Amino acid sequence: MKKIIEILNFMKPLKLFNIIIFFAVLCSCKNPTKQVTEKENIDQPNIIYIYTDQLSETMMSCAGNKYVKTPAMDYIANNGIRFTRAYTTNPVCSPARVSLMTGRFPGYFKDSIGQQVRENAGSMMIPEVSKLVESTTIAAYLKDAGYDLAFGGKEHLPPSLSPKALGFINIASDERDVLAEKAAKYISQDHTKPYFMTVSLINPHDICFMAIRDFAESEQAKGILKHGKTEITTLDEALKLPPGVGKDEFFAEHCPPLPPNFEPQKNEPKAISALLEARSFRISARKKYTKEQWRMHRWAYARLTEKVDGQIQVILDALKKSGQEENTVVIFSSDHGDNDASHKMEHKTVLYEESANIPFMAMWKGKIPTGQVNTKNLVSNGLDLLPTVCDYAGIKGQSDPRGISLKPLFEGNKTASRKTLGVESEIGRMVVSEDGFKYVRYDAMGTEERLMDLNTDPYEKTHVTNEQSYSEVLSRLRKSFDEEWFPNLQRSAYKR
Repeated sequence: MKKIIEILNFMKPLKLFNIIIFFAVLCSCKNPTKQVTEKENIDQPNIIYIYTDQLSETMMSCAGNKYVKTPAMDYIANNGIRFTRAYTTNPVCSPARVSLMTGRFPGYFKDSIGQQVRENAGSMMIPEVSKLVESTTIAAYLKDAGYDLAFGGKEHLPPSLSPKALGFINIASDERDVLAEKAAKYISQDHTKPYFMTVSLINPHDICFMAIRDFAESEQAKGILKHGKTEITTLDEALKLPPGVGKDEFFAEHCPPLPPNFEPQKNEPKAISALLEARSFRISARKKYTKEQWRMHRWAYARLTEKVDGQIQVILDALKKSGQEENTVVIFSSDHGDNDASHKMEHKTVLYEESANIPFMAMWKGKIPTGQVNTKNLVSNGLDLLPTVCDYAGIKGQSDPRGISLKPLFEGNKTASRKTLGVESEIGRMVVSEDGFKYVRYDAMGTEERLMDLNTDPYEKTHVTNEQSYSEVLSRLRKSFDEEWFPNLQRSAYKR
């Protein structure tokens, strides 16, 4: 009491304004540690990365696809930014996921027998990683920034790069509805620290089982089916026709038509033929599926996309209910796409747009301007995710120096854009350019080059490799391939 009287006597000569300032300062000093903590939490948003499997960039209603309804994906796009020119680092599951964790090309790594990682088997045989890699994963950076790490769903990673090995807590091993519910539960919990949560949903990957089941000629295919009961059940549900709709009406009004590039590319590379022949169900699908069967494949792919969209909706609803939309960055993408009957192919792996061009979107209510569609900038989800989330966490993070933070683009700011982007695959590598060209160097059956002009031929029906009018473009992209993206490859004689 005596102390209070002393303070009041001291304040008598002060004017009212000064008294207000005095008490404001006094209150601000009451718990300085707590104030700093709150400020940091506001500056560091929660980050949710929703990662689907086998979803092409065009498989969303917000991308103009009238044969699929994706309100959850559309919500992210409409409340933030959607990129139309985003690419995987490698259009197959495990290698793409290695990039997610490390921010590096899969080809940076070698498998246990010393071969460069380019496909699933090699990726799963990556041995213990170096201290450099260990200290520059997305998990290492975000742990240093004070983030809690959570992971749920499909992993498909070597033990040394598994979520557990990198320090994530596991919220669910399920890859479907249970995962969505567990992610929603995690969002609704009280959090004392910001979190980075990856939700790795399996669909529309179940579409793979259609051709495998229809042409299960090898022991490998039969083994896949034996362990794929959930996948087959989900696929069968997706193959059902709408209630009360007959076959004629279905194909006339509901089922997606064949794509404009249904036929194989003119002068198709031998590398693609070899890829199809390597797994009998793939070449059988090309040779034996009827046009109706290809259309049914497209129908089921759309329904599986809607299935995963419903799971994403559960996550978004939980975020809204939690009141944390304005303190959470949501980023959405996929590991790769699906050929979806283009060039008479299903599955992935090849470097055509359907397989390599993937969705990439982000929203943060009140921070990322809404309704943006970026049709220019080249994005690599495998290289760019790490520096982007680190930027939002308030730190600089980089593994491959060619990866860039997309935060300025998300927020509508002008920034220097990359002119080209590299992509790896099992059968070759490619460089796409900002001005709409694609250069592919296949190496599975000797070196074969293909140059495509996506401006005039977006469906890659043919190639312009030998046309004199494109010689400057060919030289430019060869140089980018050799010097910027894949400088350590032994060059071979070009075959067109």
